[in-house]
Parts: sequence; structure tokens; C-alpha cells
Amino acid sequence: MFVTVALLILSLLMITKGADWFVESAVSISEKSGIPKIIIGATIVSFATTAPEFTVSVMAAYMGHVEMTVGNAVGSALCNIGLVLGLIIAMKAIPVEIHGFTRKGAFMLFSALLLIVVAYDGVISSFDGILLLMVFIGFMYYNVRLQRAIFKDNESIREKVPLSQLKRDIMLFVSGALLVVLGSRILVNSGITIAEWLGIPEMIIALTLVALGTSLPELITAVSSTLKGHQDISIGNILGANTMDIALILGVSAQITPLNILPQSLEYDFPLMIIIMVLLLIFGITGKKLERWEGGLIVGVYIGYVAGLFSLYN
Repeated sequence: MFVTVALLILSLLMITKGADWFVESAVSISEKSGIPKIIIGATIVSFATTAPEFTVSVMAAYMGHVEMTVGNAVGSALCNIGLVLGLIIAMKAIPVEIHGFTRKGAFMLFSALLLIVVAYDGVISSFDGILLLMVFIGFMYYNVRLQRAIFKDNESIREKVPLSQLKRDIMLFVSGALLVVLGSRILVNSGITIAEWLGIPEMIIALTLVALGTSLPELITAVSSTLKGHQDISIGNILGANTMDIALILGVSAQITPLNILPQSLEYDFPLMIIIMVLLLIFGITGKKLERWEGGLIVGVYIGYVAGLFSLYN
């Protein structure tokens, strides 16, 4: 027990320091290269912060624990909006750049709706996984096209800073990402051990503790971004990470083994995921700004979801 708790504390320190390097280097790369921070957040940062979810879910699928695979991916998507982004908005109102927000939000919502469609028969097959992966490919293609359009309008940005001047930033970015990923992995292992001692079912562990553990990179990155005045990274990161959680992680996992879907997921988890996504999109589009009370409401919905999870399915 002592070793497990010690590892838990160590993992939190690794994640905190890694996220600090991570955000600083991402912002520096953004400013020097001319790439908008929301693009950085929706691509590079999302890839790195989604790595824990990807690793845990794919490994779980390989080991035959498909409940852990699905629960972690869906639980992370819920946690990213309900807890991570909700808390960030509650801390400080965030202006919304409508064009980027609606496009990336549409990809996120479409991937979630497609998940419900392909999972309706109780299993996500290899073919279903390919459909999900096509959404992910479309999402990445959109971001690449957007980045190219930016550089096409201003070619001087591309030539402004040579790669040699970005080496330190890239090293910090990679080092920070490794600390975040390794720290998250240690946290998940320690957390699962503690949860199993408490006798919590695997699906609930995946939807809550594991999802929270693998979403810590998004949480720490979002908090660090906001405290440093770069909230636009938080939005792009969350929208990008959620699309990857659903389309990429479940798409790849389904290529390893068919993913059986519990009735609980179809009746409770998936609908709540859609509700919380729609809430976020409505708040962002209607007011062109995510207000603090809206963040509080999103957090409240998530807390209600978790409470219902334990009362109905534990």
C-alpha cells in the first residue's frame, strides 16, 4: 500500500512538470512558426495527451478486457468535457472562435453519433472500427488543409524561423510529453490497484478512475494553459482529444478484437456523452463565449453522471 501511494504521488509530480514543459514549448512553437494555437492544440498536443488513453485501451483490447477499452475511451471523452473543460471555463470565461470551434466540434459530435450507430447491435466489429477511423482521418485532413491555407496566405511565416531555432522547444515538447505519458501510466496502474482493493466493477473503474487518470494530461495541460493565458489551446486540445478518444482509439482497438458493448453503455453512458457534448457546442455557438456559469453547469452534469453510475450500476 505504501509503495502504491508513493507511486501515485510520483506520477502526479511527473504529470505536473511534464505538462508545464509541454504547454510552454507548444506555445513557443506556435508563435515562432506562425501556426495558430488552436491548430497546435487540435493536432500535436491532442496526439500527445491522448497517448495514455490510446495505450491503455489498445493494451486492454489485446488482453481481452474490452470493457476497459470502451469504458476508458468513452469515460475519457466525458471527463474531458465534463470535468476538465468544465472546470477551466468555471475558472475563467473563454472567448470562442466560432469557425474553428464549430468545425472541430462537429467532428467530435459526429464521431460520438457514429459510435452509437455502429454499437447499436451490441458489438463494434472490425468494419465498424474502419468507419470510425475514417472520421479520424477526415479530422486530421481538415487540420492539415487548414494549416496549409494559413501558410499559403503568408509564405513568409514558413521561412521566418529555421528549424534549428526550434530544437530546444521540440526537445522540451518531447520531454514533457514523455513525462506526462509515463506519469499517467504509473497513475493508472496505482489507481487500479487501489480500486480493486475496494471491489469496484471493471466497467465503473474504466469509466471513472482510469478515465480520470488517462485524462489527467488534458486536465493539467488545460489548467496550465489557462493560468498562462492560453485558453485557446485548452479548447482545441479537448475537441481534438475527444475525436481521437472515440474515432482513433476505438477504431484501432476494434482491429485487434471485436468490442462487445454492454447495455449500460447504450442506455446510459453514450446518451450522457452526447448530452454533454451538445451542451458544450450550444454554449459556445450561441454566446460566442463560454461563460463561467456554463462551465459550472457542465461540471454539475458530469458529477450527476458519475453519481448515477455508482447508484445504478455498482
